[in-house]
Amino acid sequence: MLASILLLIIGIGITTALLGSISFQFLTPINDVILSPLEQKCQQIANEGYEIHTIYPESNPDELPEGDMKRLMYLDEKWMKECVSALPADSIINIVNNVDRNFSYGE
Repeated sequence: MLASILLLIIGIGITTALLGSISFQFLTPINDVILSPLEQKCQQIANEGYEIHTIYPESNPDELPEGDMKRLMYLDEKWMKECVSALPADSIINIVNNVDRNFSYGE
């Protein structure tokens, strides 16, 4: 009798732990990666540059209107100096993937 009560208590404990774990996973966003301030800034630079590229998908930079060409060149220089030279490769890849995903899914 005592053994069956002990097994019941252990079973309830394990079930509670599993349900708690599952609940925690549903409450925690999977794709929300916390970005450093520099990564956030680089994400914005990449988003803005990619947006210009989507407006003129088949154009070379010298074929763009002057204002957009200057903006794209400025963003490219800023991306190289502030992001590529300062962040590890995995951060750069994550930022590029985020930009691609955001524009692909229209976010």
